[in-house]
Amino acid sequence: MTRTTGRLTTPPATTVPLVFQSDVPLAALTTLGLGGPARRFARVTSVEDLRTALADGARHGERVLILGGGSNLVVADAGFEGLVIAMAITGVAIDGNLVTVGAGESWDGLVAQTVAANLAGFECLSGIPGSVGATPMQNVGAYGQEVSDTIVWVEALDRDTGALRIIKAAECDFAYRASRFRGSDRWAITRVRFELAPGPDSRPIRYAELARALGIPDGEVAPLAQVRETVLALRRGKGMVVDASDPDSRSAGSFFTNPLVDPTTFAELRERVGEGVTIPAWPADHGRTKLSAGWLIERAGFARGHVAGPVGISNKHALALVHRGGGTTRELLELAATIQDAVRTRLGVELHPEPVFV
Repeated sequence: MTRTTGRLTTPPATTVPLVFQSDVPLAALTTLGLGGPARRFARVTSVEDLRTALADGARHGERVLILGGGSNLVVADAGFEGLVIAMAITGVAIDGNLVTVGAGESWDGLVAQTVAANLAGFECLSGIPGSVGATPMQNVGAYGQEVSDTIVWVEALDRDTGALRIIKAAECDFAYRASRFRGSDRWAITRVRFELAPGPDSRPIRYAELARALGIPDGEVAPLAQVRETVLALRRGKGMVVDASDPDSRSAGSFFTNPLVDPTTFAELRERVGEGVTIPAWPADHGRTKLSAGWLIERAGFARGHVAGPVGISNKHALALVHRGGGTTRELLELAATIQDAVRTRLGVELHPEPVFV
């Protein structure tokens, strides 16, 4: 049974005692389906559980990994020689257009709820797998929206001091696929507060592909439900919606970020490919240009559907590296390194991985 808070729902609080398990396989907890076991494992449903688990890990002198939805995670074949804490703090509360959410909630589940409640700001982020707490870490974005557009604050446990802190958006150091939380072992995100826009229509559409699919000019709006369904259809067409029946969705999503290059690098790229070739590119901050990593990968000689044993490139999108079953993390990383080397050598551009490596 659930209880209703405003127009959204949140599951009731649980009092399940904290349990520590040994040698828990991690592959099944990731969308790639790769990686070895965690030496110890605990699932936390409250801040008190989280503190207890962290203290227990400290007593054992263990490394600690906090696991969300596993959608942006690449785990080593040897697994994790330490304590994995699965974040399961849930709850969704609404006060007007402010939505406060537990870090363990499903991100796409939250998007579906807010769209149904006529709250705009997440609609273009439909279909992204993983948990809410993971979204501020890499400033998740798609189809012209970024999660930082709506974040008011992030609540996080400071693992250095044990204090629970509210970190305002301006203090989060959000940038393209980055924040102060990414790559840091200091913070364990527990809740996020968002400010959305009330009404039945989307925020202005700022992504040409989506605008075309909706049949509207750039900068116009469309009904929230229509935008969500259109984004889901676009993502499914690229294998970017997790679906057990779609082998191309066994991935970590986009494996590389779209590069941001300076004018010199962009000019060198244009010279390498020739003046008659159209390079997919968009203006970015500080005079830089954003390039399409997927286009660069294909230009470097790696077609969609490329096979490297049990791993390869998605048939639907060159930016997704997929595991077709029976493979290893080592094989996946060897393919990623081969692609990076080819793009660097042939096109002079450095690709940077997007997932978190464990």
